[in-house]
Amino acid sequence: MTGRAIPVRILMAVAAVAAVTGCGSSGSDDGDESASCDYRVVYEGHTYGDVANVRFEVGEKLGTVTLPACDDTNEGPKESPTTSTAYAVRGLDPDIALAVGETPSEAIFVAVNPDNDLPTEVKKLIDGD
Repeated sequence: MTGRAIPVRILMAVAAVAAVTGCGSSGSDDGDESASCDYRVVYEGHTYGDVANVRFEVGEKLGTVTLPACDDTNEGPKESPTTSTAYAVRGLDPDIALAVGETPSEAIFVAVNPDNDLPTEVKKLIDGD
């Protein structure tokens, strides 16, 4: 898999994770806003979030990531965390970014600090440098 943009794949993965972890619309008819969870994974003490429009290559399998339980509603018991597979992103340190998915072809790009200032190495992949 060489350099590809994955915005649709990210959206599909986030929707799948939301469905698996019980996140998403609360289904209530009382006019409350829909509930949602950010796509986050934890690997070796670092938290990563998905980043759209990144061209990357999946590298070797690294191990297992944990997808924390979604707990954005007060309805019912809290869901359990789930797991997935972590892959290296060619050219980047795993402390900066990972590819996450059940297989390399399904992997999505995640990076540290996705809501703040992304590492320079990630910005270069987004900009196409």
